[in-house]
Amino acid sequence: MQKSGDDIYLEVREFSRVDADIPMKVRLVPPEERNTIRSRVSGGILAGEFQALADLEDRLLTDWLKMLDAKLNSIIAMLSLHRDEFCSLPLTKVNISGSGLRFSSTERYNSGDILEVKMMFPLIPPITIYVYGEVVTVNDFEDRFAISVKLIAIDEEVRDEITRFVFKKQKEILRERREVI
Repeated sequence: MQKSGDDIYLEVREFSRVDADIPMKVRLVPPEERNTIRSRVSGGILAGEFQALADLEDRLLTDWLKMLDAKLNSIIAMLSLHRDEFCSLPLTKVNISGSGLRFSSTERYNSGDILEVKMMFPLIPPITIYVYGEVVTVNDFEDRFAISVKLIAIDEEVRDEITRFVFKKQKEILRERREVI
């Protein structure tokens, strides 16, 4: 069944959007890689694969071990960031939602191009993800291009991380507005 323009608009606007500055890098996916793309969260997953520390009879020892566990998880996350070179990503202004993103680029992409977007959300701990998207619009502005991308090949874990970041950012914006008033 063919979707109408209204159906497509409602689907695209299903998720909240926010403007943010995030470390990000974009790469054009060559045709030979397109069948193997898969969004993913990088790092951080390793810590989640272990069971949570059970409470012991000694409350002080339990608290100390949990604190040590949290510190080790932070170290593992930071090592993952360095391993995947997320710390050296340039800061980019984006408009992001669980269904897509828009950003400015000096490189021109064409409608239908598939892009790999490597980005880091400045949360505690930082969340690093790889997402893939299809370029849906390209607008020219002097020496830059406004690129709009619809996310594809995205699993719910990655979409949930994006949505969590968007809501956290919106909450920060609302808090800042209240402080100004």
